[in-house]
Amino acid sequence: MREVVERELNSVTDNPLVFADDDEVISAGNFHGQPIALAMDYAKVAMAELANISERRVEHMLDPALSGLPAFLARQGGLNSGLMISQYTAASLVSENKVLTHPASVDSIPTSANQEDHVSMGMAAARQARHVLENARWVLAIELVNAAQALDFHKPLEPGPGVKAALHTLRTVVPPLDRDRIVAPDIRAARELIVTGKLRAAVEAVVGPLH
Repeated sequence: MREVVERELNSVTDNPLVFADDDEVISAGNFHGQPIALAMDYAKVAMAELANISERRVEHMLDPALSGLPAFLARQGGLNSGLMISQYTAASLVSENKVLTHPASVDSIPTSANQEDHVSMGMAAARQARHVLENARWVLAIELVNAAQALDFHKPLEPGPGVKAALHTLRTVVPPLDRDRIVAPDIRAARELIVTGKLRAAVEAVVGPLH
């Protein structure tokens, strides 16, 4: 996707092309934004799948029949619902992504008296890709909060160096969930670690570059 976007950004596809120094105007013709539209649609699908898989991991951690851990990772079950509602949020975002990933590039309505008889819908694809990206970031943040809580239940066992670095970084901004509280600030803080690159930097400092 990066290669396609960079190539298109550095290409001359405007119509017409105006060369003021030579007092010349050249009709390029056949301008079409389809390459970027297709790349954006592909990015949407890839990010939506990433979020989808992330949400499934969350569900597995919260289900005691699958994880072997307390239901919803609550320390005092029955009185507390733990992180149950966080999975609701992740599932909602994943479902929204499934709607947004309908390929915009397969649609077209002719414009300008049929001069532009096939429109790429690249702008729609790009806007949807940005929306899917934001949703995916929230889902990954939810998984991060859940994974940290799940790891706490495995003490005194310790995770590997990379996971340990990620856990330590998260715990500087998100304390363990001992009893029910509003988890939105925790998820927001986890998302900030992802978006700013601080989480990845902490892990790479221990295990080397992630590819």
